Amino acid sequence: MEKYLNNRFLILYLIPFLSGSLTVFSFQPFNLTIINFLILPIFFYLILFIKKKSKSKYRKKPYKKNLFIFGTTFGFGFYLSGIHWITFSLTFDESLKILIPFALILIPLFLSLFFSIITLTLGSFINSNFSSIFLLSIGLAFSDFLRAKILSGFPWNLWAYSFSWTSEILQLLNYIGLFAFNLLCITLFLIPSVFFFKINLSKKILLILFIPLTLITLYIYGNHNINQNKKLVNSVENKVNIKVISPNFKIDYGISEIEIKERLEKLIRYSDPADNLKTLFVWPEGVFSGYNYSQVEKFKGLFSNFKKNHLIVFGINRLNQDKTGTFNSLVIVDNNFEIQKEYKKIKLVPFGEFLPFENFFNKLGFKKITEGQGSFLEGGIQDNLEIKPMNILPLICYEIIFPSLTQKSNVDTNLIINVSEDGWFGKTIGPYQHFSKAIFRAIEQNSYLIRSANKGVSAIINNKGEVIKKLNINETGNIELEVPLIKSDKKNKNDLIFFILLFTYCLFVVIYKKNVKR
Repeated sequence: MEKYLNNRFLILYLIPFLSGSLTVFSFQPFNLTIINFLILPIFFYLILFIKKKSKSKYRKKPYKKNLFIFGTTFGFGFYLSGIHWITFSLTFDESLKILIPFALILIPLFLSLFFSIITLTLGSFINSNFSSIFLLSIGLAFSDFLRAKILSGFPWNLWAYSFSWTSEILQLLNYIGLFAFNLLCITLFLIPSVFFFKINLSKKILLILFIPLTLITLYIYGNHNINQNKKLVNSVENKVNIKVISPNFKIDYGISEIEIKERLEKLIRYSDPADNLKTLFVWPEGVFSGYNYSQVEKFKGLFSNFKKNHLIVFGINRLNQDKTGTFNSLVIVDNNFEIQKEYKKIKLVPFGEFLPFENFFNKLGFKKITEGQGSFLEGGIQDNLEIKPMNILPLICYEIIFPSLTQKSNVDTNLIINVSEDGWFGKTIGPYQHFSKAIFRAIEQNSYLIRSANKGVSAIINNKGEVIKKLNINETGNIELEVPLIKSDKKNKNDLIFFILLFTYCLFVVIYKKNVKR
């Protein structure tokens, strides 16, 4: 065994890459959370092992370099397996297919730097003691926080999302927020590292027992919270009947006006509006395949089946006032197809909806993935859409992954609507992972969340993250529910709790170090 462990390639490249790759099974659609209780302790042990061997076997190679390589290969495996589905979006345009191998390698490689920096900066301080678990938790959680904030942000597959399958354990989210919860999850996953400590077996077992005790406590608390919520739901006076439509249209460039008309007819047929029932219909993003509102407006005569008590929500392109640019918008229209409310997307997808350094890339012949040559315009202002009694927080597609958008939302929010086009990612794990983020946003906001996704998971999720009704990927049809409009009174407003918890962890590490020196 020692012979194999002394193999530098094995320790710095193969094992960390495989370990990082296996984390994908902890997220949707696999939900094997238990894997993280093995992988993060391996991550911890390998840092210790590299530290030890760098003083002997690897002494010819700089210690810091070893740590950097280790973090990079682990991170590369983590992101290669977790977000490889991104490259599927490049298959829709022949001119973009050449970029697939670059996207497959370079995006995970860039993101792996978040792991590299952590192993490089903290690796030498990691030892076989409990404070090192706290120290590594600090590093991993803070790197996740930075990943969500810097550049345009990409808070995808945080460790906390591996619990998306159990709404009971997630109830703490509403009080402490995603990043604080993520920090606690990382700490739990690292606790089995105590098996590498120089303490007796009974202490190790006691520390390990902390994991099931914590999870059971969270489950009991969460279950109680959910049961109490049923009384609240039943007592809510303001309710609205909502029908979610999943049409499963194929993504096509350059479809004709006739095809747009056919899509509208299908959407109306799937909606099946009832004359006497006040209803909000929710259609997905992308159903009009690059057409803007003014181009679709000519078909408003098709809306004769809708009545004055009907409203329709959907995603569509909207020209700016001087018609020089385009917004990716969510609109609410009445039965005459007249816009009542509009939201302009503020979190655009890099390379999908806008090109960073656009002039440079255009000269090279590249364009954004979605239809149209130019980048979408950024909305700039996050405004709720208020049509009494609804106070709607609108989130378009990719925006559902950002907890900051729920944190900054109107205090009177009583409904979240998320429209999405998930056909870009085909029959991959991407749409499942995308959907899991919606569960978290509903709990954080303490509001019902309505999701309509073309070729993705459409669902009605209650304010406790329970999926009440659902249409699976590639399932055509509608789901309907009378939704209570719960005003969020316990919404986590900022990341203050995360930083308080982070400071507490740091304080523990410092105190422990001082006591050891004595």
